[in-house]
Amino acid sequence: MVSRAAPQSVSQKKPPAQPSDPIPRSDSDQPKDDAAAHPGSDISDVTEMHTWNPHKAEKNIEVGEFYLKRKNYRAAEGRFREALEYKPGDAIATYRLAEVLDAQGQDAEATKDYQEYLKIPSSGKFSPEAKKALERLEQKSSAQKK
Repeated sequence: MVSRAAPQSVSQKKPPAQPSDPIPRSDSDQPKDDAAAHPGSDISDVTEMHTWNPHKAEKNIEVGEFYLKRKNYRAAEGRFREALEYKPGDAIATYRLAEVLDAQGQDAEATKDYQEYLKIPSSGKFSPEAKKALERLEQKSSAQKK
């Protein structure tokens, strides 16, 4: 006796989307009427975007700390800034960037980054140091104004 397989239907269903499938893209760069729906959202100056990548951020922090220990502040600053591109709001990168800027005498930007660090919900590992640095920078600023 010969068994026959059930004939396949002509209209086969697509398998459900999998997490590993590529993101579907449209043919155009922008949705229709996007400019009208979002006035003032000119992105012509955007030249490069980084995806969120905590592993690259971690590596940049590690290398930045290496440079910081050797007092190569410019190289450390570059690495901490790059870490913040890959993981914006990272507590350690923000604090270390403030440290480097402070060491280079960039008081205004260092103050901003110390304050930013204190706003980040984290373990607060460097909170006492950040507060002391802020007090010192504020005293220095007020002494220069007199």
